[in-house]
Amino acid sequence: MFTGIVEELGTVVASTPVSTEWGDGVRLTIAASTVLEGSGLGASIAVNGCCLTLVEQGTADDGTTWWSTDVSGETLARTTTGRLQPGDRVNLERPMALGDRLGGHIVLGHVDTTGTVVSPAPDLVVRLEAAHLRYLVEKGSVTVDGISLTAFDLTDDTFRVAVIPHTAEVTTLGVRGPGSVVNIELDVLAKHIERLVAPYRP
Repeated sequence: MFTGIVEELGTVVASTPVSTEWGDGVRLTIAASTVLEGSGLGASIAVNGCCLTLVEQGTADDGTTWWSTDVSGETLARTTTGRLQPGDRVNLERPMALGDRLGGHIVLGHVDTTGTVVSPAPDLVVRLEAAHLRYLVEKGSVTVDGISLTAFDLTDDTFRVAVIPHTAEVTTLGVRGPGSVVNIELDVLAKHIERLVAPYRP
């Protein structure tokens, strides 16, 4: 479980197609430092809001630390992870620990869909399929590329976010221009409530 408060901007080192007995996927390698503190084999790290598993880590000849993760076909189909190329910056966050402050909101790292940037930060507007907008409420939380944000000015297929300069500087939102595709995680509580009440609808 995450909070949507980005700890570090990492840099993609490599994205290599792999084929295993479980199907085709990608081995993603990311240069980072902060999120590797206290993280060992099997640890979870959110990459642009997508919860991935650390399967290897090391130090390059120049002293840069890195980690690798295997990305399944399902994840590639539902997120922007398959679009990542060497040199791309990514938002990184370690899972929260019990007793930590919940600075953002409850984020699972399970990306629901992708959206398209209509207007960039600081007046960020993102377009979603209308079917997903029903999980958003005015001044409710939404996760964009792993960042906990507050949605407002909802339309049939867009929502707006006011991005402060600090957030634009320390996350990828500062470089997401019109047409950029971003990962979206919707409010898990809204999804659970919808499923629970479905049998009682007329």
